[in-house]
Amino acid sequence: MPKSYDFEHAPGYLIRRAHQVAVAIFMEETAEHGLTPVQFAILNALIADPGEDQVTLAGKVAFDAATFGSVIGRLEARGWVRREADGRDRRRKLLWVTAEGQATALAMKRAVSRAQRRILGPLAPREQDQLLQLLARLVHGHAA
Repeated sequence: MPKSYDFEHAPGYLIRRAHQVAVAIFMEETAEHGLTPVQFAILNALIADPGEDQVTLAGKVAFDAATFGSVIGRLEARGWVRREADGRDRRRKLLWVTAEGQATALAMKRAVSRAQRRILGPLAPREQDQLLQLLARLVHGHAA
């Protein structure tokens, strides 16, 4: 009988499981606000760079540009994002966080920090730093 692939020790499997854990903890800690991790990242990116175009913003938050418009549509429907066509290129959509969206993102900061601490909680402080450094290296190493 052939031996099956040991997927439980494969990097892809472990990264996927870690992502599931991270999203579940984020959603528990921030449940009262009703935002996903990607939506939170979008609001914060727009606080930092108001008037960013939709395609550039999708790249900044590492989200698929093809489905990004629907995420923006949901944020817009909640009154947290404003979208306008660029005056020079009507095909290009520019985005701003609204005052309500900014207030929501800022109100979530404590809960998000708590989630990040919980995600790393099983690790010793030195291991937490090491994991973050290795993950950053992995992500940046595949960015090209």
